[in-house]
Parts: sequence; C-alpha cells; structure tokens
Amino acid sequence: MEARDIRSKTQPRRGLRRVEAVINVGISDRKFDECVTDGRMPKPKRIDGAVVWDMGELDIYFEALPSDTPPPISDEWGKS
Repeated sequence: MEARDIRSKTQPRRGLRRVEAVINVGISDRKFDECVTDGRMPKPKRIDGAVVWDMGELDIYFEALPSDTPPPISDEWGKS
C-alpha cells in the first residue's frame, strides 16, 4: 500500500467528497441533493475540479435542522 493510500484511510479530512458527505449526514444521496438545493445543507466548495463539502459546515447545518425532541424545560433557577 502506498503512503498516499495509508494517509487517505487514516488521516481525518476537512473536505469530503459527495459520497462521504452523504454518509456523514446519514441520508440518501437523493435527499442530500434536495437538502443542498433547498438550503438545509451547505453548497460544496470547489478546488480546481474537485467538489468537496466542508465537514465543519455540514456539522453546523446538521445542528440547525429541527429536532423531534423538545428542548428541556428550565426551572425558576435556570437549571434544566
């Protein structure tokens, strides 16, 4: 195995190709494309011919998605 192959399998990466971004978010590729189009997921960045999604942006957009879990209710002392 070449050094490049070892690095690509063992080093954390900031930029993800589409297939990796889809897997990271955990939805189908079709739903991912829909979310990118409607703004629920970020648009990719382009590095020459490479199209990559920033993992940090994916995390931010994912956190902003609505949740089925209601927020905790705070008591009068501000504790949850």
